[in-house]
Amino acid sequence: MGQFEDRQKGQEAKFAFDAEKKFKAEARRNKLLGIWAAELLGLSGDEANAYAADVVAADFARPGDSDVFEKVSADLKAKGVAIDEAAIRQKMDQLVAVANEQVAAEG
Repeated sequence: MGQFEDRQKGQEAKFAFDAEKKFKAEARRNKLLGIWAAELLGLSGDEANAYAADVVAADFARPGDSDVFEKVSADLKAKGVAIDEAAIRQKMDQLVAVANEQVAAEG
């Protein structure tokens, strides 16, 4: 029974590690997206960092990426930034790869 319990604990630890890594990568992607959008909105410095933090916080509204996408899209449209939804989604896809690499590099 000891081997089975050890194996189960190992699987639980791996699941927890993978979930934490995924959460960190999504939060990093959202921060990077927020910084990118802040540049398009003409924000810099502390304002850009505050906006990026707002984008990260928006992810807690609902499960999935739609809440982050909707926030960035609405903010860009409100400021008159001409960018289509496909470009925002493409940037999100690009940044998730960057975020995964950064989180993996951090260990």
